[in-house]
Amino acid sequence: MKRILPYILLILLFENCSSSNNKTTEDQSVFRYNEPGGISWLDPAKMSKYEDFLISYQLFNGLVMLDHNMDLKPCIAKSYTISSDGKVYTFNLRTDVQFHPSNLIASKNRFVNAEDVVYSFKRIMNPLTASPGKYIFNNLKDSDEGLLALNDSTVRISLKTPQPSFLYQLCLPYGFIVPSEVVGHYGDEFSQNIIGTGPFQLKSWKKDVKIVLIKNQQYFEKDDDGNQLPYLNAVAVTFLVDRYQELIKFKSDKLDMVSGLNEDDKDALLTKEGELKKEFHDRFYLEKKPWLYTDYIGILVDDSINNRLNNPLKIKKLRKAIGYAIDRKKLVKYLRNGVGLPAESGFVPYGMPGFDHYKVDGFSYNKDLALRLIAECNFEVAPTITLCATEAYKMLCEFLQKQIEELGVDVKIDLHSSSSLRQRVMLFESVFYRKSWVADFPEPINYLQLFYSDNFFPNNGYNYTHFKNETYDLLYEKAMKEQHEESRYQLYKQMQEIIHEEVPVIPLFYGETLRFYSNRVSGVKSNSMNMLYLKNVKIVEQ
Repeated sequence: MKRILPYILLILLFENCSSSNNKTTEDQSVFRYNEPGGISWLDPAKMSKYEDFLISYQLFNGLVMLDHNMDLKPCIAKSYTISSDGKVYTFNLRTDVQFHPSNLIASKNRFVNAEDVVYSFKRIMNPLTASPGKYIFNNLKDSDEGLLALNDSTVRISLKTPQPSFLYQLCLPYGFIVPSEVVGHYGDEFSQNIIGTGPFQLKSWKKDVKIVLIKNQQYFEKDDDGNQLPYLNAVAVTFLVDRYQELIKFKSDKLDMVSGLNEDDKDALLTKEGELKKEFHDRFYLEKKPWLYTDYIGILVDDSINNRLNNPLKIKKLRKAIGYAIDRKKLVKYLRNGVGLPAESGFVPYGMPGFDHYKVDGFSYNKDLALRLIAECNFEVAPTITLCATEAYKMLCEFLQKQIEELGVDVKIDLHSSSSLRQRVMLFESVFYRKSWVADFPEPINYLQLFYSDNFFPNNGYNYTHFKNETYDLLYEKAMKEQHEESRYQLYKQMQEIIHEEVPVIPLFYGETLRFYSNRVSGVKSNSMNMLYLKNVKIVEQ
C-alpha cells in the first residue's frame, strides 16, 4: 500500500494541475514543459526528430553518454577500451542497471546484460526495423564477429575501418538498450508501451495532448553525495502548438521551462543584446549556450542542372559576392535579439569540440569586395535570383534581399511550407534557399558529410547542393579513418577552406540554445547539442 499511494497522488495531481494555481507539496516535484513540435516516437529505433530525442534521454540509457560539457562518459558500460588500430571496442558493463518494471519481464529485478546490447544493436541494423539510425552500424564487420557478447557483462564490437565518430554516435537513441521480451511482445506497438532503463518511466501518453513520466525508483545513478537520482517525482510535457499561448502559460507559472522564442515574441522577454529583461529576474532565469547549429543559404552547384536552368549562381564569383554582402553582426543583433553568433569562421559551428583548430577566415561583411566580385562577373543585364525559405523566415529573407540587391542583383522571395520547400529542394526546383543543419553528434564530420560527393541527396545522403570536388572527397575519406585528433583537425581545416572557396553554401549564423526557467528550478543539465537532462533537476517553492 505504501508503494501505491504516491502514484495515486500523482494521477490526481495531473488531472487537476491545469485548473488550479495552488501548489501542493507533490506539485513541487513535477517538472512541466511544452513541446510545440510534438513527439512522434518513443521507440529509440524509430526516432529522427529532435523533440523525440529530448524525451528519449529521460527514458533510456546507452553504453556511453555525453555530459553537459560534451565529454564522453561511460553509462551502462562502466568502462571501455579501444584497440590500437581503432577497429575493436570492448565494453565492460555495469551489473546494477535494471529495466523499468513490466509484467512481461519474468524476473522482478531484470538487469541489463551483454545479450541485451547485442539484441538492441542488431534490431537497429535489421532492415525490417527500418531504423533511421542503421547507418551507425554500417562499418561493423559483416559476420557475427562484428557484434559479440563475450560473457554476461562484456561486449565486443569490431569495425571494418577506424571510425573516430563511433562512440559519439552510440550516444544517439539508436545506441539505447531495450529488453527483447518486451519489444518482441509489442512489436510495432512498443513505442506506446516503452520499457527502458532511464531515470524516468512512461506513465501515460496521449498523442498531441500530453505525456507523463514518473520517477524510476530503481534507477542506478547517484549524485556526488550518494543520493539516488532522479530527484523529481515526475515530468509532464504538453504539446501546445501556439507559441504565444505557451509563453502566456510560462509567465503564469503553469510551465517551468520555455525553449526558444518565436520571431514575434522575442521582444517580450529579451533585450536587444539577447539578455533577459530585468523586470523578470525575480521570477525567471535565462540559460544560453553555443548550439551545434548552422543557419545558411544552400546553393545548387550542379552544372548539369544549372546550365539547363540558365542559373546565374553557377558563377562562383556571384556566390562569393553574395557571401561578402551580408552583414551577419547586424542580422544577429536586430533580427535575433543577439541570440546566435555571426557565422564568419566556416560552416562548422562555434561550440563544436576543437573549433579553434579548424575554423577558417570565412565570409564577413565586406561590401567593397562584394562589388568588385560582381563587376568581375561582367553581367550584361542585372541577374535575377530567387531566395526560397519557409514562411517563418520571411523577415530574414527580406533582410538578405535588401543587402544582396545593393550589389545590383534582383532578388525575389519565394515562401513555402516546410514540406513544400523540402520537396522543391529535392526536385531541384529551388536552387537558392535558406536552410539549417543541426548536429546529431558532436564531431565536425557531421557537417562536412554534406559536401562529400558519394552523399548526393536524395538517394545517398544529405549533399543537397550536389557539390563535388575530388580533393575534398580524398580529404574526407582520409579524415574518416584518421585516429589522431590533431591530424584530423588539419584535414577538417583544409575541407572548410575548399567549401569557402567554392561556395556551395553561405553560412549566416551559428545557433545558441535559449531556455527560460522558473526560478524554482535548479540543477538542469544541457549541452551544445541542446539536449535536456532532467535527472539532476530539483524544484523548490519560492
